[in-house]
Amino acid sequence: MLTGKQKRFLRSQAHHLQPIFQVGKGGMNDHLIRHVAEAIEVRELIKVSVLNNSVEDPREVGNWLAEETESELVQVIGKTIVLYKESKDHKTIELP
Repeated sequence: MLTGKQKRFLRSQAHHLQPIFQVGKGGMNDHLIRHVAEAIEVRELIKVSVLNNSVEDPREVGNWLAEETESELVQVIGKTIVLYKESKDHKTIELP
């Protein structure tokens, strides 16, 4: 579980990142989970975008992705989700 200070730090780190995944009208599926899990292991901090044509609620998508990938939901702002998971092999982010 992340503290408020750690979430603030991660939000500042994620500010300049571009979303690398998009959730569209296809919604959430196992294929998306596998790719997000692989990417978050390498990058530690990622953004996911929920497209306008998606019927899914961004907060629900964020909670579902965090649960399925065993990562932390840092922020959901608008239709953008920020996820963090400490990497076992590619650790680059030092939390305060």
